[in-house]
Amino acid sequence: MKVNHSGVLELMVWLLALIGLYAFGGASAHTFSLCPLDNFGLTWCPGCGIGRSMHYFMMGDFSNSLTYHPLGWFGVSVILFRIYELTKLKIKLWQMY
Repeated sequence: MKVNHSGVLELMVWLLALIGLYAFGGASAHTFSLCPLDNFGLTWCPGCGIGRSMHYFMMGDFSNSLTYHPLGWFGVSVILFRIYELTKLKIKLWQMY
């Protein structure tokens, strides 16, 4: 079985992740968490709040973004860089045909 390594699926996942964070990432009510530390009742987790931080960073609310997590801007920039790299690869593959 031949595996296609063109990166289309990864590109779609990252794009949908950023769109989802932009549209729904700022939910203020804390009802459910996938964080195991939060589920065990610990009040501090190094990753908690990064999704909200990324949401507020993309919305332009930088002070709120830094309040939720200081590395939200870094997460957005890494994902944007990966989207750029995958798009560049896809364009190169299309030019080969």
